[in-house]
Amino acid sequence: MTSVDSFVSQHRDRLLEELFELLRIPSVSTLPEHKEDVRRAAELVAKRLGEVGLENVEIIPTDRHPLIYADWLHSPGKPTVLCYGHYDVQPADPLELWTTPPFEPTIRNGNIYARGAVDDKGQMYMHIKALEALRAVHGAFPLNIKVLIEGEEEVGGASIAKYVLENKEKLKADVALVSDTSLYEPGLPTLCVGLRGLVYMEVSADGPGQDLHSGSYGGAAPNAVYGLIELLAKAKDADGRIQIPGIYDDVAGPAPAELASWKALPFDEQGFLRTEVGGECLTGEPDRMVLERVWSRPTFEVHGIGGGFTGMGSKTVIPAKAVAKVSMRLVPDQDPDKVVAAFRAWVAANTPKGIRTEVRVLGAGPAVVVNPDHPAIDVAARAFKEVFGRDTVFIRAGGSVPIVGDFAKHLGIPTVMMGLGLPDDALHSPNEKFCLENYYTGIRTVAHFLEQYGRA
Repeated sequence: MTSVDSFVSQHRDRLLEELFELLRIPSVSTLPEHKEDVRRAAELVAKRLGEVGLENVEIIPTDRHPLIYADWLHSPGKPTVLCYGHYDVQPADPLELWTTPPFEPTIRNGNIYARGAVDDKGQMYMHIKALEALRAVHGAFPLNIKVLIEGEEEVGGASIAKYVLENKEKLKADVALVSDTSLYEPGLPTLCVGLRGLVYMEVSADGPGQDLHSGSYGGAAPNAVYGLIELLAKAKDADGRIQIPGIYDDVAGPAPAELASWKALPFDEQGFLRTEVGGECLTGEPDRMVLERVWSRPTFEVHGIGGGFTGMGSKTVIPAKAVAKVSMRLVPDQDPDKVVAAFRAWVAANTPKGIRTEVRVLGAGPAVVVNPDHPAIDVAARAFKEVFGRDTVFIRAGGSVPIVGDFAKHLGIPTVMMGLGLPDDALHSPNEKFCLENYYTGIRTVAHFLEQYGRA
């Protein structure tokens, strides 16, 4: 690793400024007004892929935002790694809670602060710079490389899912590499071997034919907002157990050995509450430890409710319409289609009198578990250990990376989830950050893994 270390050390300023250039582009995939910004980000990423020596660089149009593909296939007999990342980001709202502007990257307290710093521009860019380091040191790459980068991860990833399904031969590889996860704690090398799935839905409610005066009609007319709240309040009991029939039927819990390993991790429940959650107490199933709740149990969450009047002053109306964004995190063996069907049936059975409801599915993907005994996982664990000087731990993550399931289903390959984020990086929140040294260490770690796997 000495040569790669030297490369990173000699080029620290340039490596950081290049990342800053990408972070300055507000590539918010969910907002139509940023469509051209998303395109600019794609063009910059494609340019960088060509500069580091990858070939066949393509910006691939889709129905929404472009994909980027590139490859280098000149190592016969060596394995092929498919590197994945995404260049789109979440909206930055609420802007007033950012200490510095979200698209003007800033270094504070040893961290890079910007929207997308860790999710996933910074971590995706580690792959590109690791490839540059390897080519600079060796004159070529130590194995075959394919790269697939998307601009819709934050809005469900429909285009890339379709592309993977339709391009199995083009994307054929031995393993995928994703850096969109976190270390368990600072300085502790961590491989994620499981992700929860996700079903994201919109529930709409209709009450009266139009907004009504609450003095004239209050007490007689149905209220769409209240009806939606009444419905959603039935989804969980006071202990956080989901009340939708059949939801727990197919849940496969962690194996005893995996559960035992989680109990051995240095988890501080009060520290988790204080530094990461920031609330008064933790909630959820009281008979499950916290890591089990966030890694291996299904969830039901309400992300937002709209309807009626919320402006300044007062307006006494009974709202005619309301809408809620909801999601369910899924765990191994749960079928997204079956979960959606159960939710639709539950909504139909529990919609309050006088209210009409509709459920729209905005995205869905299953949970994924990777075999920790796969040779590539073993190489990644050793590479991590050699860079960090500590044994690698294996965890799951509560979030979802939909492409990992697509790679498993359509390409039949496992994914090495080698992320360098930290638990308090504020993904999707104001003041998102990425530890500066983790950016540089990530470049070294990815390069080391590719070197080692090329020799395996």
